[in-house]
Amino acid sequence: MAIEDPIVTGLNSGWAHINAGQLTSNQTFEADVVIVGSGAGGGTAAEILTNAGLSVIIVEGGPLKSSKDFVMEERTAYPDLYQQAAGMKTTDKAIGIFQGRAVGGSTTINWTTSIRTPDPALAYWASKKSVVGLSTDELTPWFKKMEQRLNISEWTFDPNRNNAALKEGCEQLGWDYTVIKRNVKGCWNTGYCGMGCPVNAKQSMLVTTIPAALELGATLVSQAKVMKLEHHNDKIYALKAQALDSNMKPLPVEIVFKAKHYILAAGAIHTPTIMLRSKLPDPYEIIGKRTFLHPSLLSGAIFSDPINGHSGAPQSIYSDEFVWKNGADGELGYKLEVPPIHPILIASKTIGYGQSHAELMANFNQLQVTIALVRDGYHENSPGGEVKLTDHGSTLDYPLTDAFWRAARRAYASMAELQFAAGANKVLPISEGMPYLNSWSEAKKAIAEMDLAPLKTVVASAHVMGGCPLGEDPKMSMVNSYGESHYFDNLSVMDGSIFPTSLGANPQLSIYGITARNATRLAEKLTAS
Repeated sequence: MAIEDPIVTGLNSGWAHINAGQLTSNQTFEADVVIVGSGAGGGTAAEILTNAGLSVIIVEGGPLKSSKDFVMEERTAYPDLYQQAAGMKTTDKAIGIFQGRAVGGSTTINWTTSIRTPDPALAYWASKKSVVGLSTDELTPWFKKMEQRLNISEWTFDPNRNNAALKEGCEQLGWDYTVIKRNVKGCWNTGYCGMGCPVNAKQSMLVTTIPAALELGATLVSQAKVMKLEHHNDKIYALKAQALDSNMKPLPVEIVFKAKHYILAAGAIHTPTIMLRSKLPDPYEIIGKRTFLHPSLLSGAIFSDPINGHSGAPQSIYSDEFVWKNGADGELGYKLEVPPIHPILIASKTIGYGQSHAELMANFNQLQVTIALVRDGYHENSPGGEVKLTDHGSTLDYPLTDAFWRAARRAYASMAELQFAAGANKVLPISEGMPYLNSWSEAKKAIAEMDLAPLKTVVASAHVMGGCPLGEDPKMSMVNSYGESHYFDNLSVMDGSIFPTSLGANPQLSIYGITARNATRLAEKLTAS
């Protein structure tokens, strides 16, 4: 059955899209609002602002890809849709980072998990980070609005075997678990969400808010890397970008954007990078610091029956049994989820080489994987990382502290206990030197004694937050609680960089809801002036 590609249809109908890689001379564009980034924040803001009658330009560094390009192959998806072909790492290479780089940002390639900002996170921000107006009650209407807009609802189909093992383990142990809400409509349950949805069921920005904005007259400029904000006194007066070719290499073409208002929504690594490169005022040295990842540990398990974790909704069950167990600022908690199991993804995020790696991959279809997402940013020994400029762009320094390693040991034990409770024959904590463990009692002892260390222990993350926190106190924030700059009248930030801590939950719905609130307020201000 042929699947209509809404992007192709829209472009044929006259949507304004400029591929900067095809420009041959310097260009200048003007609008009421210029938005840098087309992910959860940028896409949401674009629709709201165009609906208000404002002229909007969306600037995206990545390419415009759509369902005709999504062929469900890792070898195509990672280079086309991810930062650094999904090979991005922290400065010391100890943490792998998955982040989108295409129109739609990470919403184009995420696993659709949609969770409201946890109450303890919002309460902590209010009490410790000078945030106002973002209580659970105040945000609820905005979450409901975006859940309706993006068809976010509880997944009603049975979980695939990979997620079912998480559910069964929790049931056996009496642990908390939740059926996940997903932003999908007409989902085919293929399990290839991380490679771009080939049937346009995932309600990403690529097929929802960006087409809506383009239909109303917005302009999309892709393959344009924003280099600098030009500023004077309390105003941003221009934004400069560099055109990129199809291989994301710089071209000798400069693009200047001028607007009444500028929004940075480039994500929690690139928004601070642009700010640092632009030398924005930062009297309290906040930009790029306290960047958080939910550093995640992995535990493999071999079952007798086929798991086939490549097939079916990637994430449909999670457990919050351990996220807030020690209080917000106590020992670090962790959320239990599962990832999809695809060959390159697993081969590059497991351990061993030669025969041991071959044996692991030989059991690929019997392999269940559980992940523990560590909630960072609350404990005094969990300051996160720092985005720093380099000669070629930026890097994220992210020291893994003693508090993290204590949480990692607890998490490995929890995952092993859960996997054995779900019927696993053997469990393999993904840390170099660990053998297969054949029982919970054996695992408990081995994990208590296992050697944990950067580069030895596999740590990965698909969630990047912080680095440009919101709040009312300029001594601890760069923008106010509406995302408006403390230093410029016409600059806002609307992405995950505004979070003062990590969330302890997958971030996309938090970005949708908070951006909807903040962009609505901005639209009211701009249309009133």
